[in-house]
Amino acid sequence: MRNMNLILNSDSYKYSHFAQYPPETAAISAYIEARPGGAHDHVLFFGLQMFLKDYLSRKITMADVDEAEEMILAHGLPFHREGFEKIVTRHDGHLPLLIEALPEGMIVPTGTPMVQVRNTDPDFFWLPTFMETALLRAVWYPSTVATVSHGARAIISASLERTCDAPAEVLPFRLHDFGARGTTSLEQAGIGGVAHLVNFLGTDTVSALVTARKFYHEQMAGFSIPAAEHSTMTSWGEDRETEAYRNMLKQFAGPGKLVAVVSDSYDLYRAVKNIWGEELKAEVEASGGTLVVRPDSGDASRVPVDTVQMLGEIFGFSLNGKGYKVLNPAVRVIQGDGVTTETIRIILGRLEDRGWSAENIAFGMGAGLLQKVNRDTLRFAMKANARQDHDGVWHGINKNPKTDPGKASKRYRQAVVRDKGRPLAVALKDLGDRENLLQPVWRDGELLVDWTLAQIRERAASSQQ
Repeated sequence: MRNMNLILNSDSYKYSHFAQYPPETAAISAYIEARPGGAHDHVLFFGLQMFLKDYLSRKITMADVDEAEEMILAHGLPFHREGFEKIVTRHDGHLPLLIEALPEGMIVPTGTPMVQVRNTDPDFFWLPTFMETALLRAVWYPSTVATVSHGARAIISASLERTCDAPAEVLPFRLHDFGARGTTSLEQAGIGGVAHLVNFLGTDTVSALVTARKFYHEQMAGFSIPAAEHSTMTSWGEDRETEAYRNMLKQFAGPGKLVAVVSDSYDLYRAVKNIWGEELKAEVEASGGTLVVRPDSGDASRVPVDTVQMLGEIFGFSLNGKGYKVLNPAVRVIQGDGVTTETIRIILGRLEDRGWSAENIAFGMGAGLLQKVNRDTLRFAMKANARQDHDGVWHGINKNPKTDPGKASKRYRQAVVRDKGRPLAVALKDLGDRENLLQPVWRDGELLVDWTLAQIRERAASSQQ
């Protein structure tokens, strides 16, 4: 239910701001950062390109101006009709803005500007901050999901490095996106889902695949396998649970194939020990594929560890080159209930303590990945940092509240440079001959940079904080 009238994509109080700036103002500059003090000390920047292509590429029309005027006046606020009409008549419906941004996929310390915007026509000094609502929302959500996913990747990667012979080969499919049904809309699922796919290749969020194809030139961004849900298992009845599982093997198992079966509909431990471990053991092993057992209830930090242990006792295991136990290739485990970065850390730690490699288990993360985040997770904010007067001189502006120094904002137009290999924010006036990593990505309706998901993935995998 998107209203594609860009004039209405703002907060109510923004409509009176055109009359609040000093009369000599010719331009306003504003920037977006994740302020220090949030859940992570770094940010994986991602997602702006979707907004530029999907929202800013659409021209504003006189019909949009008429619709917005009627609504905003009835809402009790002034409406700057003259200004919005000039967007249509003078700029052919395109917003006269210059937007600079870091390369998507870059990982930077919190406190680093990721986006900076200014107007390109002096009559539109009020426009950069009018766009705060839409622009900030376009950045904070996908960047936060990508950062959470990257944090999980770091935990899993570290465990694989300690316990697995081929960690780089195993890592891409260790965290699977189960979050689509826990989001508030199809659009959110697509945006958050593709943010996760910056770091991994596993997903059940189909809208993420559509989003990656539409905005990032990736024909197939993620992969999945046939998997059972409780309805397909319980429809057989408890007395035919074995038949339900056997049907999964018959339909989907085979050499080189994987099939996931949720096994806790009645009694997980009985299912693993008696059904998978006795009645169907020979069929599982003879299939030539891999059965992925999914426990889906109980203590999320203990039940999957117990499941790995039970499968090891039943199907056997080998020791890899690092001395850790690896299950028979016929079986693996995926935990998809109650998964957070902290439960991942606990589960992998407990497996290591029992001598098991991290390659024996994968994780499915739902609301913890796509929904249990907000703008304050990484303390995202967009603030004005400079005002240009009619003589072309830029004056630094910022907030610095005595009641909360942590909300102080940056003064003057910003640049981002590399200092000893790490991104560092500096005032643009102090840039000198150093390279500015904030580069123009949008100007007056034209997309200037068009990243592919492949480029972004490569950058995120190699980026230094």
